[in-house]
Amino acid sequence: MSDILLEEIPLPAPAGRSHVLRRFVRHRLAVLGVVLIALLGIGAAGAPWLAPHDPDEIAISERYAPPFTAGRVLGADDLGRDVFSRLLYAGRISLAVGVAAMLVTLIVGFAIGAFAAYYGGWIDTLLMRLTDVMLCFPSVFLLLFVAAFVTPGLGSIALMIGLTCWMEIARIVHAQILALKSADFIAAAELAGAPAWRIVLRQILPNTLAPILVAATLNTANAILLESYISFLGYGIQPPQASWGNMLTNAQSDFQVDAWLAFFPGLAITLAVASFNFIGDALRDALDPRLRDA
Repeated sequence: MSDILLEEIPLPAPAGRSHVLRRFVRHRLAVLGVVLIALLGIGAAGAPWLAPHDPDEIAISERYAPPFTAGRVLGADDLGRDVFSRLLYAGRISLAVGVAAMLVTLIVGFAIGAFAAYYGGWIDTLLMRLTDVMLCFPSVFLLLFVAAFVTPGLGSIALMIGLTCWMEIARIVHAQILALKSADFIAAAELAGAPAWRIVLRQILPNTLAPILVAATLNTANAILLESYISFLGYGIQPPQASWGNMLTNAQSDFQVDAWLAFFPGLAITLAVASFNFIGDALRDALDPRLRDA
């Protein structure tokens, strides 16, 4: 009997999943976002094969070469480095930071929100007040404060972003679990003697996946933007390693003369962030049970 009571909540039936997919596809901007993210991801993953030049190769004779000249598709920067090649390699850093920071955000936010809501009492009060305090400070200020004391790198930046942006996830998970705690299947699992961790992972987590998936896409966009912001301010990825943010930093002194040096990394950031936001909006609508008959 306990095995039946502890059985995982089933995923939506194939018909339900196809309905979600149909609702998602109706969002043309979200479909475009998926295509753009796929292209950016392919470009970043295939950078060693797609880049026509070494991203750190200096060619002083080709400094500030405009796009489509001197064999440079997107031109060359102030040191003669190929902008297209650097853009591809920079995408590996920026997208990796975005995804890694999103995973840290989800893990920390889910753990705190689930722990607080499931156990309640003074644990709930303490963790939620901590969440409120963290929400009082803009994430970018917290990030810059921490970045001033940490050696910048892909892993450290992803960790910093994740540890300063988990609060909204915690709030979402906390609210979802409070609504589920009184459900019959949770009571049945508790009566069967299931440990708390198993109830959370096998009973509660599957029922909170919809808002978590939406939050994941939006947090990836936010992480990419934050990485670009701190790299632009000099606290992020350090040269000669390229990220979209520090490419903007390198281009700011030449913006009035060679604006295209800032245009391409800025466009990449804009496309990535907008695409993830469109995908998040479409997922929210597609997974909303109140709209499934619409």
